[in-house]
Amino acid sequence: MIERVVLIKLNDENATDAGRRKVVTHAKRVLPLIAGVTSAYAGVAADEASLESWDVMLRICFARIDDVPPYIVDVDHQAFVNEFLGPRAEVKKVWNFQLDDELPS
Repeated sequence: MIERVVLIKLNDENATDAGRRKVVTHAKRVLPLIAGVTSAYAGVAADEASLESWDVMLRICFARIDDVPPYIVDVDHQAFVNEFLGPRAEVKKVWNFQLDDELPS
């Protein structure tokens, strides 16, 4: 299983409780419906130390790493990133992790 971790720092206008909730709610509505996604989670920073660096965290799961490139170019993902998240985000960091027992040796 592949887990894609996305950390988002929102711009000043959207780095509010309401702004964070809007991103989380929209992500939870849109991302799980994209082809190749097996599950998707979204949450906000839970403490002040985390909030200093990041506002929102997304976890998107896939069965295999080959499912990630089609997800990236999917029209619904592109709309989420470019039209919804783009105007709200100051910084985005993304990493992919393999979680199953077939880790490289």
